[in-house]
Amino acid sequence: MELTDLPNVGKVLVSNLNEIGIHTPEELYKEGSMNVFIKIREQVDSGACLSMLYGIQGAIEGISYTKLSDITKLELRAFYHSLDGN
Repeated sequence: MELTDLPNVGKVLVSNLNEIGIHTPEELYKEGSMNVFIKIREQVDSGACLSMLYGIQGAIEGISYTKLSDITKLELRAFYHSLDGN
């Protein structure tokens, strides 16, 4: 399986993941969405948005980011806002 086989993973996200050393779905699962997102923000795209974080989590869960549970979205949103103090 390739990263592009996962939901929500297009060319931009694959490029970002590759830049931080993630090349397989297994590496993505092991790292987790929050750690991956922090690395992308620090190393590749300082403006990475909440939608990208949702997309990464959805890819890990194997679902569209729009189908993430409300609890998961709430946790991810709180984490995202904690990064910038927003």
